[in-house]
Amino acid sequence: MIEKFLVWLERILPSLVAAIIILIVGFIITKITLRIMRKGLERSRIDVTAHAFLLSLTKTILYTFIIIICLSALSVPMSSIVAAVGAAGLAVGLALQNSLSNLAGGFIILFSKPFSKGDYVDIGNNSGTVDEISILYTSLVTSDNKTIHIPNGQITSSSITNYTQQHIRRLDMNFTISYNADYKQAIKIINDIALNNPKTLFEPELPLVRMSAHLDSSIQLVAKIWVSSDDYWSLNYDMLEQVKDAFDKNRIDIPYNQMEVHVIDE
Repeated sequence: MIEKFLVWLERILPSLVAAIIILIVGFIITKITLRIMRKGLERSRIDVTAHAFLLSLTKTILYTFIIIICLSALSVPMSSIVAAVGAAGLAVGLALQNSLSNLAGGFIILFSKPFSKGDYVDIGNNSGTVDEISILYTSLVTSDNKTIHIPNGQITSSSITNYTQQHIRRLDMNFTISYNADYKQAIKIINDIALNNPKTLFEPELPLVRMSAHLDSSIQLVAKIWVSSDDYWSLNYDMLEQVKDAFDKNRIDIPYNQMEVHVIDE
């Protein structure tokens, strides 16, 4: 058995060495190709969102091509390779239906472009800034710096809300005041604060402040203010703080839930 093994090894050794050399050289060429491709993508006009996806796809294709060449160098018949690849593809396709769905989802995302890298989005129950789109997953970074990896197939079947795709947004805020308060004065205070804030936009409309509802224990006032998407939360916090200070200064009560407890002395 040892003699037969040595004879077989002597016969296959040149092919084995050639296959190892091809494998090493192929990996080096793949690394160089991906590096050149990455630099080319950075200088191109292709959306930065697609860079990671294209690099991952190219890497997978090149590695598959290298493995096929190595098998060919080992004198494995090409017909056998094709048959094996076909059978493996069928088996993998059945076993990895979700992964193939994610791969197709990645293509759909890149072509339909519902979001780009850097956009703040809601995808299903997840919210965050788009960080990367790979072959199978899309990565979001939350406001508290957690990374969420969402399968691409799940994204294409979910509702997507993109908060930063448009350059401006409308800030809608509700304020409540007591029925005893002067609602006209409260409207003027809110409107003046909105108009004097440098983050407020006067296009496409001026700020709107009106009475919107008669609640059980309060009057509700609504403020609709246009603002740059980047300043949305800053203006929101400014309005909350400044309106509260102005209401306190002008003795306009902000009602809160109260409970009366009657104690019966038996």
